[in-house]
Amino acid sequence: MDLVRALAELDDAAELHCARLLLLLRAFAGDDGAGRIEGLTKLAKLDFLLRYPVMLERALQVKGRSIAGTQVEDYERHSVESEMVRYRFGPWDHRYRKLLNLLVAKGLAKISIEGRTITVGLTDNGLSVASDLSSMPEFDKYTKRSAVLRRHFNLTGTNLMKFIYDTFPEILDLRANAPIRP
Repeated sequence: MDLVRALAELDDAAELHCARLLLLLRAFAGDDGAGRIEGLTKLAKLDFLLRYPVMLERALQVKGRSIAGTQVEDYERHSVESEMVRYRFGPWDHRYRKLLNLLVAKGLAKISIEGRTITVGLTDNGLSVASDLSSMPEFDKYTKRSAVLRRHFNLTGTNLMKFIYDTFPEILDLRANAPIRP
């Protein structure tokens, strides 16, 4: 198998995307595990900053925050683990509904609908799995960066979206469904 095919298959591996989302949800669950992320817009914007560490670094600089704990490796400056696209409300991945459905079906996440807002949190089992993942060296960067996101970007979905638009205006210049490049 060639490297390009291997990388393409890796991007299609729902398990890796689910693991990243579990770690993000764990960071927002808080010490008691009851915290949730309110809205798919907020989830997508947080996941954007998690997937694009160069953008996270830039966002922290804009906010005047330390970039400690978010060290960006050289290879991350020129590529991303999995690209997102420009959609109606900024960065988006068309797989979110599928990934969230997988997490719910496996008993790892719970979703509630409050008005028009979809709220996502972890089940006890999801919290346990996410804690196990966070102790694995392979997921160390996601774990640390997710904690940084909670500390500095725990805004409403609308305010986070406005921050993304203001900080990364080049995203708004992209055509709908165009891949976002670092």
